[in-house]
Amino acid sequence: MRKLGIVALGAAAALTLAGCASGGGAATEEGAEIRVWLVGTDTPDAAREYLVDTFEEEHPGSTLVIEEQSWDGLVDRLTTSLSGSDSPDVVEVGNTQASAFTSAGAFLDLTEYYDELGGDDLLPGFVEAGSYDGSFYAAPLYSGARLVFYKKDALAAAGLSVPATLDEYIANGEALAAANPGKSGIWWPGQDWYNALPYIWENGGEVAVPDGEEWDAQLSSPESVAGLEQVQQVMTGASRAPKDGNETSPEVGFCDGTTLQLSAPSWVKWSILAPADAEAPGCPDQEANLGVYALPGMDGGAAQVFAGGSNIGVSAKSAHPELAVDALKIILSDGFQTIYGENGLVPAKLSLADTLGTDEVAQAIAAAAGNAKLTPASPKWADVEAAGILQDLFVNVAQGGDVQALAEAADEEIEAILNS
Repeated sequence: MRKLGIVALGAAAALTLAGCASGGGAATEEGAEIRVWLVGTDTPDAAREYLVDTFEEEHPGSTLVIEEQSWDGLVDRLTTSLSGSDSPDVVEVGNTQASAFTSAGAFLDLTEYYDELGGDDLLPGFVEAGSYDGSFYAAPLYSGARLVFYKKDALAAAGLSVPATLDEYIANGEALAAANPGKSGIWWPGQDWYNALPYIWENGGEVAVPDGEEWDAQLSSPESVAGLEQVQQVMTGASRAPKDGNETSPEVGFCDGTTLQLSAPSWVKWSILAPADAEAPGCPDQEANLGVYALPGMDGGAAQVFAGGSNIGVSAKSAHPELAVDALKIILSDGFQTIYGENGLVPAKLSLADTLGTDEVAQAIAAAAGNAKLTPASPKWADVEAAGILQDLFVNVAQGGDVQALAEAADEEIEAILNS
């Protein structure tokens, strides 16, 4: 969830059901090339190798090529590619993007393969995100709840302990920032709206809820505003991150010592502990000093956090739909999904939860994932993200703007899109 740099989808303009009819007949077992779009670097190399080797072993003469995409501008590229004559065969999308493509007919209907792909063992929230009008189009790929990572020595030096409530978490962040001038007690760049959702939800608020056939945006409700005021308290009092910055590469500040705590997806642990000579250098020497816990809720326990992660589907215009479905079956197999679990990403199957291990990260993931929530389930939600409404809102919140007025303006923009 994931990091989503989105440009306008324009609802379903470029992806009509007629324009996305299947582009090929029966699959050719020999000589076919299956193109798989995976986004970002979250899928480990071991999983990629497993997919390629298994597919090519099961389909002699055919090849599978992984084409890595970036999150920035992904929706625009998919809108163009999935409606064209040179469509990739299997594509990853962020879970909040899935409904935009399923409702537009961009994906092959996978309903008949539901049981073969995992059936009721699949993460239910992601199955819902990948379904439309009673049919199943995009399977879960992986999930990852947000956790709090912190420097144990900084917390101890300030005389603080792991917080039990959201208020204690905020107070700890402010205390760490005060005790360490120039450093973030909680690193929070202004555009990062994913980490703001728990504050809204924990105060009883919502982003938007169904109201008959329309949507009612609720960021300006008293409950949501209470959460937004807490967000502003953290952004102005505990964070030294750029007020207009985004949430990419959170490991950098942790490794250079300017970030003492941060909330990020579970897989960030492996970015922090990556080799120091990597392209995006980590700090494996900090492993013993790296602490982690689930963001606490208002009344204790784990807070409701955004369920980041991805769905994956087969292009409706794949030239080799049967081979593409076979590739998808490998991706949803226990062997492939176990590699995700062993690398800190929540597998697509409930039965593989134990692959996450038993360390404190695994325990924190289990606590956070049990309370995770998704964004409003509207096919037009991707258009809300594309418009940058939430990014703009929280940049203004970080800069000290009037929370009530900002929330009211954001509600008007959200409703205008969702109800158009």
